[in-house]
Amino acid sequence: MFTEHTTETAPAESRAAMERTAAAFGKTPDAVARLAESPELLNGFLELSASFERTTLEPVAREVVVMVIAARNDCHICVTMHTGKLRKLGADSTLIAALREQRELTDERLEAIRQFTLEVLRTSGAVEDAELKDFLAAGYTKRNALEVVMGIGTYTMSTLANRLTRAA
Repeated sequence: MFTEHTTETAPAESRAAMERTAAAFGKTPDAVARLAESPELLNGFLELSASFERTTLEPVAREVVVMVIAARNDCHICVTMHTGKLRKLGADSTLIAALREQRELTDERLEAIRQFTLEVLRTSGAVEDAELKDFLAAGYTKRNALEVVMGIGTYTMSTLANRLTRAA
């Protein structure tokens, strides 16, 4: 139902983002081609994603947040793309498998961010003080807690849009 746009068929406001993404990936990913239907969504997601990449969370911790959302929302393209990103970051296969299968992580610090992400989702942000203290005790900061919320918002938007458009 949704068109897999090219830079020629996409709305004009989506074309620059499509070109930048194609330059970065060597091609236009299917998700970007479909999200291009809405320049606001495509550009908004790409801007938020870039902002999330600049947060103070370590790269693997950011990917844990993304994979929690991707696996929870059953976004196969997101799980695949972020599995690749984790591999590029040097994450081991047991970590990747656990995230894909929504299982506990053996790394205590990464498990803390996984649990915190799930708690933010479960409580719609109304995380109890005890859970926030556990997150902080794992070496994260209050700033990191808000950055997790940013990641949840960014990748919830992406995963839902990818599922809606049937991006593969």
